[in-house]
Amino acid sequence: MKPREVLFLLCLMLGALLVHGYHPWAEDAEIYLPGVEKTLHPELFPHTSEFFAPYARLSLFHQLIAIFVRGTHLPLAVALFIWQVASIFLLLLACWRLSGKCFNDPAARWASVALVAALLTLPVAGTSLYILDQYVNPRNLAAFAAVFAVVEVLEEKFVRAGLWLIFAASVHPLMAAFAFSYCFLLVCEKKLALGANWLAGLLPIEFSFQQPSHAYHEAAQYHAFHYILRWQWYEWLGIVGPMPILWWFARLARARESRDLERMCRALIIYDLAYFAAALIISIPARFESLARIQPLRSLHLLYILLVVFSGGFLGEYILKNRIWRWLVLFIPLCAGMFVAQRLLFPQTAHIEWPDAASKNPWAQAFFWVKQNTPTDAFFALDPLHMRIRGEDTQGFRAIAERSMLADAIKDSGAVSMFPPLAEEWYAQVQAQSGWKNFRLGDLRRLRTQYGVSWVVLQQPGVAGLDCPYKNAAVLACRLN
Repeated sequence: MKPREVLFLLCLMLGALLVHGYHPWAEDAEIYLPGVEKTLHPELFPHTSEFFAPYARLSLFHQLIAIFVRGTHLPLAVALFIWQVASIFLLLLACWRLSGKCFNDPAARWASVALVAALLTLPVAGTSLYILDQYVNPRNLAAFAAVFAVVEVLEEKFVRAGLWLIFAASVHPLMAAFAFSYCFLLVCEKKLALGANWLAGLLPIEFSFQQPSHAYHEAAQYHAFHYILRWQWYEWLGIVGPMPILWWFARLARARESRDLERMCRALIIYDLAYFAAALIISIPARFESLARIQPLRSLHLLYILLVVFSGGFLGEYILKNRIWRWLVLFIPLCAGMFVAQRLLFPQTAHIEWPDAASKNPWAQAFFWVKQNTPTDAFFALDPLHMRIRGEDTQGFRAIAERSMLADAIKDSGAVSMFPPLAEEWYAQVQAQSGWKNFRLGDLRRLRTQYGVSWVVLQQPGVAGLDCPYKNAAVLACRLN
């Protein structure tokens, strides 16, 4: 690449960060970061680590980040920020390379990449995914690796493609399986009669066709997006809508004699149909409920990235061209809308949570106090639905506080949905916290007796009779004596 092109990509990366924000401890960071923290400090999380440890066993993500922290001697918060901006840049670079396989016009290529940058936090149908999350996680790394693999397959550099897919599999085996299947389709595009059963053999989890337990069923209720029959009509549109668009793009590509673009569009239609059928098959019989953790419709993640690249290219070539005012008319409202959407998602949190900057979120403030002022082996209980409380902004307690806590109903149920043997223990712990809003001192002492809980985090005004060395306008951290 020319230095000028690298500079443009860096500017787009910065713009994407400013539009979409950065929240290192939010949402699924609660799943992935404790594994990194325990790798760096094995004494952490002496209790209930089973709810995040399976993810660490299946991925090298935590080892990768830990090695980077140890090698650079940077604080974890700084390391996470570097990996996040690197993930954005590498995804944009991969899309730039891919756009070069589809479009010759520079305006079309830059429109492709600019549209990806503007839509990083676009929801992917009903999958509970974004194109790229606002925090570093294995999906972000697998995303750019998948696009690079597609480019290498188009160039018939299969060894390089294999290396990118191996990297993706090392950090996120499931997303890598989807990328592999699409690359396989590109290679075998003329052989349309493809089997789908091979996918299960690629996944590092076992499957059972027995009726799931009641505890597993309860955990699955918190992840309805795994089950296509529970999707809303507009989420179904996110599955079927891309197919006519891709068919249209394939015809445009054929008229332009863009062989690679036509080939990718045709393969994506087959890819979408195959995983759509798989999602229907595992969603209808009740005994297949546990198979939903294959999450076949998360295949839409790669499809949406490619669809945005193609859409941006056609917009640049046929509409935007070299007219600056047209670019401004498209991208200013689009970026403003994405920015507002992110502010609505995280209203009580700074838009960009810079490394080591004091948090503005009262829940995160309490969690940071816990990290700095409680023993490493402290065992906490919180409202099992605390990540849904207004103003909490899905800030992860384990990720921030680096302390053990009783199972919650939101993120730990995700671990159960992927790893059913955890179901009974998760259900017992969540049931023990049932009715949290009405808990009194006796209920909290019961958790201490039953599980050894030594601290609690409560909403104001808290519970009478507790020793609470930390409090702010929203939250208290209290010791169970």
